[in-house]
Amino acid sequence: MKNPDSRTIAMLNDNPDTREDIIRTIVYESLETLEKPDLSKHIAVSYFVCAKTLSPYKVGREIAYHMTSGVRNPPQGSLLARCNGEVLDEIVLDVSKKVGIVRVAFPLEMLADESGNLYTTDILHIAAGEGVFGLTENSDIKLVKVEMSDETLRLFPGPAYGARGVRKITGFGDDETAFGTILKPCTGITPSEEYDIIRQAVSNPMFLFVKEDENFLPGVAFAPLRERLKSAVKALKDGINGRNGKGIVFAPHITSNPETFRENVRIAVDSGVNGVMLSEYFTGGSYRLVREMTKKLASPPAIYGHNGGISVRTRHIYREVLDLFARLDGVDFRQTAPLTKGDGLLRPYGLEWRECEKILSSPLAGIPAVMMARAGGLDQGNIIPNLLDVTGAAGLKNYLFLAGSAINGIKNKEGSFDPSLGAEAMKQALEVFEMKLFDSVDTYTVEDLKSIAVSKGFYALKAALAQRYPDS
Repeated sequence: MKNPDSRTIAMLNDNPDTREDIIRTIVYESLETLEKPDLSKHIAVSYFVCAKTLSPYKVGREIAYHMTSGVRNPPQGSLLARCNGEVLDEIVLDVSKKVGIVRVAFPLEMLADESGNLYTTDILHIAAGEGVFGLTENSDIKLVKVEMSDETLRLFPGPAYGARGVRKITGFGDDETAFGTILKPCTGITPSEEYDIIRQAVSNPMFLFVKEDENFLPGVAFAPLRERLKSAVKALKDGINGRNGKGIVFAPHITSNPETFRENVRIAVDSGVNGVMLSEYFTGGSYRLVREMTKKLASPPAIYGHNGGISVRTRHIYREVLDLFARLDGVDFRQTAPLTKGDGLLRPYGLEWRECEKILSSPLAGIPAVMMARAGGLDQGNIIPNLLDVTGAAGLKNYLFLAGSAINGIKNKEGSFDPSLGAEAMKQALEVFEMKLFDSVDTYTVEDLKSIAVSKGFYALKAALAQRYPDS
């Protein structure tokens, strides 16, 4: 094989994140200049477009044609006309008039079913189909925003609890810091081993939430869902008395193929657990399905809408659109990402991250705000800047701080994994935060925290920081 030349390698090494950041900034600045459309009979979908020959407006017309009736000039006043999409407006960004933003209106009449229900899966089928992303005319196209009237938004179920409701059922006040943790090891454990892990987590009242990992598939032969939930429920009951009156949400992982998914929901509900965790990006519509299956229960399970798989889409469908749909479909918890210096371990970060948290928590036609789980590399070294960021803005009420390896992966003096040591280290980091020794995110450093841990005699925090930040 002949190696690529240096020019090709340089092109391959171009950082697509830089391009995405530039586009996102342009998109949001541009959308701010557009007037709010009439949404009484339509939803409005905005696209960023890089076309080969057409203007953004003409790209929008092609989308409307391909993704609605397939008729360009239907008879005025006909059902065909009422089900036809239309272009609302465009923003042209370059002199060639092939780069810009276009908004397309899709009629509610073609989207709502005979009972008047609306589904996010149907919206995506129309607004993100092959007549959008499959057309070779579109060198690049991104679905960047979906707008609906309040009346339309209320057609969706929304969360059973949301952030405030989850705090209510667990006894956590709005001003209390809520932590959560993830079972580690992620998989390869038996039901009896899961009992031990959950039992230790439940005994700590700082945890509002515990979940299995998405890699722990519900049908594995060594720990099928029904058997491991027996152990999990026993662990929850055995540990509840040590929680000082606090409740806890436990979410087993139930993501599976459509044939067995409904049964997994039933198994979880019948076991008595009060939460479920699932990813839906390879099996669309699962959040809504759980919400609809359990909505008549006196205490439906809280849904942790795990975003495993979301990043395969977000180059083309903005993550905040998918987060909006998850909120509408009924998730109570949703992972965002921790505030970190640099890019962090997981997406989102930067403007994308801020927009996701905004769409999950801002007022939305009376639909409850989602409990946002800052997770993915959250640990004792970055919990303080995250707390500074949150308390300086919206407050703690909509946030869960979720740590896995930082709790379960910390080793004691004997070299054994010791979750109690990891949890104590997180508690000590919280104590440092409450001392108000750091004024802002910008002035905070791990090095300073290490020094404070030594001066205060916080052995657990010192040990955790040494393991998580050995070079700082």
